[in-house]
Amino acid sequence: MRRLEIAEQNRFLLLRQREFRIAADVITDAWMSFPDVHAVAVISSVAKALWKEVPRFSEFRRQGIEVWHECRDLDLALWIDSQQELDGLRRAAARALRAAFERGAGTSVVSQQLDMFLIEPGTDRYLGRLCEFKDCPNVKRDCATPGCGAIRFNKVIADFKPGPIFSNRRLMRCCMSAGKGGCVRRSIFRTSRRAFRVSVAPGNGASRSKLRKTASGRVI
Repeated sequence: MRRLEIAEQNRFLLLRQREFRIAADVITDAWMSFPDVHAVAVISSVAKALWKEVPRFSEFRRQGIEVWHECRDLDLALWIDSQQELDGLRRAAARALRAAFERGAGTSVVSQQLDMFLIEPGTDRYLGRLCEFKDCPNVKRDCATPGCGAIRFNKVIADFKPGPIFSNRRLMRCCMSAGKGGCVRRSIFRTSRRAFRVSVAPGNGASRSKLRKTASGRVI
């Protein structure tokens, strides 16, 4: 396989992570107006520096060629004080993603590519998933799982056991958190092939940006 093909695949995989990070910012902005939202964080591979591995693609796998890890979806942790507005949160995320795509914000992520974990503030107890379906209850096969829809738009995944990621802050990147001083918004996105994070302190509106790219091109 030619080096150009490998480089092109690596470029695509980095851009894919970039799209998911932009989508995380877009959704967080949409959720900040909900008073029950306590915090939002990106988890899984979208939140981390990508690493090289032999991928699932047969043309690379057969030759043992390593490329950047593939981000397949966007995992978001949502700390929420109440589950009364789950449908509103679902609709807000879908509308925000559609609007971002239409205005050319740099992401084509759709709501079917989201995995949104509902977490209890204070205890980090896993509550369920935010369902992407328009109606609840629904006749979809996923909806037949015992307990699914007992709380509208709280999706139950059979046999799912959450790991320590929701209580381990080193495994995630916080997009927004609420506290006594107000909301703190942290943006994760890439532009001009560089990655940086902007933190906004409550009350002063000032922003600080920090470049987060290594010499090898790894985004961190």
